[in-house]
Amino acid sequence: MFIRELPSPLFTVEYLPAFIMLVEKISKIKLQLQALHLLIMLMPEANRDTAKAFLQFLKKVVANEGKNKMNLWNVSMIVAPNLFIYKGKRANQQEMQAAATTAHIVRLLIRYQDILWTVPSFLISQVRKMNEAAMNNSKRQLMFDKGVRKLLRRKTMERERPERPESDIPEGVIRVYAPLHSKVSMAIQLNSQTKAKDILARFHCENSHGSSQNMRGHIQSLHEIGGNIGQHCLDPDAFMLDVYRANPQAEWVIKPKAS
Repeated sequence: MFIRELPSPLFTVEYLPAFIMLVEKISKIKLQLQALHLLIMLMPEANRDTAKAFLQFLKKVVANEGKNKMNLWNVSMIVAPNLFIYKGKRANQQEMQAAATTAHIVRLLIRYQDILWTVPSFLISQVRKMNEAAMNNSKRQLMFDKGVRKLLRRKTMERERPERPESDIPEGVIRVYAPLHSKVSMAIQLNSQTKAKDILARFHCENSHGSSQNMRGHIQSLHEIGGNIGQHCLDPDAFMLDVYRANPQAEWVIKPKAS
């Protein structure tokens, strides 16, 4: 009833045609999911958060099929009109005929929802490549300037040691900063199983006895900053060794998650 009574559709008027077209124009499920993933990322944050909570509820309904007799197909057919037709707007014949299409979209949303709420990995990789290309172009442009080239040569001769103290840290070890904690930094050895949430848990454990008042009541997240990414809030289940290898020049900072 809440979804049905919204003054505008949960998936927004702007993107409703795109949701329909991704089924009608794309036949392969994998490509449909990629398009669906991108559309979810484009939605306003409030709509996306509401959709996430609603789909998690629907997943529980489907999981209890044995008790409520509501399988994935039945749930999608019932829910689809409420997501794609909204209060104050009558459904025309064409929209009614699109019921099967919208039901298919809802089935994809329920079945594959676990991968829809984070930025796709191929987009992260593309951002890294773009940033690396931009940095390389900047370096080449600087080399055309003879004065800058001489300055760089002199600076290189003056310092034989690495630019950053962190470069002395062994391979696979990162230094994580947490400015609002009582313990503001920690070197952590990564392995193939280390996740972002493991690092957050370790800081929480280390600071449990003398926790900072500033952090009390805040949900925290680990951020990858600099190198080839700018700033990236990591998913709690991200494998840190893979992220480190993709961006070894990054800094790692724990911050309160934006409300």
